[in-house]
Amino acid sequence: MASGPAVTRIVSRSILLIALAAALAGCTGAGYYAESLNGHLRIMAARQDVAGLVADPGTPAELKARMESASAIRQFASDALDLPDNRSYRSYVDLGRDYVTIAVYAAPEFALAPVAKCFPVYGCVPYQAFFSLDNARKAATALQAQGLDVHVSGVTAYSTLGWTSDPLLSTMFRGGEASLAALVFHELAHSQVYVQDDSAFNEGFATAVETSGVRKWLSAAGDAEGLSRYEAGRARMADFLGLIAEARRELNAVYGGPGTEAQKRAEKAAAIERLRQRYRQMRDRRWNGYSGYDAWFAAPINNARLAATSVYNDLVPDFLRLFELCGGDYRRFYAEVARIGGLDRENRAGALEAAGSCG
Repeated sequence: MASGPAVTRIVSRSILLIALAAALAGCTGAGYYAESLNGHLRIMAARQDVAGLVADPGTPAELKARMESASAIRQFASDALDLPDNRSYRSYVDLGRDYVTIAVYAAPEFALAPVAKCFPVYGCVPYQAFFSLDNARKAATALQAQGLDVHVSGVTAYSTLGWTSDPLLSTMFRGGEASLAALVFHELAHSQVYVQDDSAFNEGFATAVETSGVRKWLSAAGDAEGLSRYEAGRARMADFLGLIAEARRELNAVYGGPGTEAQKRAEKAAAIERLRQRYRQMRDRRWNGYSGYDAWFAAPINNARLAATSVYNDLVPDFLRLFELCGGDYRRFYAEVARIGGLDRENRAGALEAAGSCG
C-alpha cells in the first residue's frame, strides 16, 4: 500500500464517501455498501465535541492544543472563506490507525484514463474507497487479474458533501497546522460546489480553495515563515506535476503509436524510468537535495497512479486564475464555479480555461 506525506497530499487528500448514498438507496453490491455504511456509522458514533474537549480539564494538553487550533481553522473557513457554516469538522474521532479509508484506482495497461466507478448521488468517480484494507487488496487483486494497472493509496479524510456532520479525524493531524487547514478547507469546498461525474472539476476547485485559503490563513496569522514554507512546497508541487505531465505526454505517444503490445510495454517501462531520472536530477539540482518526494518515486509507477495524480491537480491553475478574476471574493468565485459547473461536460472545461472575467 502506498504511504508517505507526498502520496497522501498529492493523490488522496479527499475521498468522498460514495457508498453512503448508495447504501441508503438500496443499490446492488450489498456487501461493499454495507461495509462502507457501517464504517461511516462507526466513525459517527465515536465523535467527541471539539468545544467540549477544549473545555474539559481532563483533556491531555497536546490534544487540547490540537483542538483549539482546529476550532480556529474551522471558524476561519466560514468567516473568511465563506465556506458552509455547518456542523462538519466541529467534532473529533481518534481512529487509532494511519488512514480512514483505502482508495483503489485502476487504468488500462495502455491508456491513462482511469476506470470510473459510478454511484447514485455522487456520480462516477475514478476510484473505489474501502474502510477495510483486506477488501481493498482483494479488489486490487481482482482488477490486476483483468490486466489493469492498479494503484492503492491510503486516505486521510473524506467528505459526505454535507449529508452528515463529518468529524475531524486523527489522520488529519499527521502534518502541521497548514496541512490541517488545507484538509478542512478542501473538504468543506466539496460541500460548497459539487458537480456529478466530474472528479477533475471537483478536485481542481477544492484544491484551489484549499490553496488560496491556506495562504489567507497564514497571512492572517502573521506567520511569514509558515507562508514562505508553504509557497516553497507549492513551487515543488508545480515542478513535480510538470514531471508527471511530461511523462504522460510521452506515454500517450507510446500508447497511440505503432508497435506490438510487447514493444509498447517496453517503451512504457523506459518512459517511467526516464521520469525517475528526471526527478533525481530535479531533486539534486533544483531542489538542493530536498527528498520529500522520494517515497512517491520509489513506489511502483503505472497508469493508474499517474491518472490519480492528474485528476487532483490538472485544473487547479485554471481555478486559481478564476479566483483572481473574481478579485479574491469567495462568494463571487463560488457563484461563477457553480455557473460553469452547470454547463454540459463537453463545454465545462473549455469555459473554465477560456474564462476572461468573473460573472
